[in-house]
Amino acid sequence: MNTNFFNQIQTLDFTGVLQLNISKGAENNLIVSVLLNNEQCGDNAKKLIPPLTLRGTAEELDNGFWQQITTPIQKISGLMVDMEKFQKQLEEVKKQSAIHKANSDKTKAAPPTEKDKKYRDALLKSEELEKQGTSKSGRPQIIL
Repeated sequence: MNTNFFNQIQTLDFTGVLQLNISKGAENNLIVSVLLNNEQCGDNAKKLIPPLTLRGTAEELDNGFWQQITTPIQKISGLMVDMEKFQKQLEEVKKQSAIHKANSDKTKAAPPTEKDKKYRDALLKSEELEKQGTSKSGRPQIIL
């Protein structure tokens, strides 16, 4: 018996893990659930993609299974690959944005106000007096 089942799977051209669940239903029907999972895709929205579920007799599934799953599997695979690319691009944009913001914050330093100048002058004068060994009050400091 030659079914070419795995050759057909090979032609699907998907990225990820293809899961097939087959169970027996009522009246000699089969229920086939097909789910593609791509662990490389970091977007949690992939969990919202439902499995493709087919129901029918063995003969019906033999005749239409591949035609029913080929396009959806390829679309889902492409979607997950695109989602992963988008996630990577988004991370790069966030990184570049943080770098750009940090650089622009450094270059956009506001000019010092009059209050800033007075504070800086007072600080310099205080440091100078400290080096001379006197405080602002004019009293000599004892340095141990």
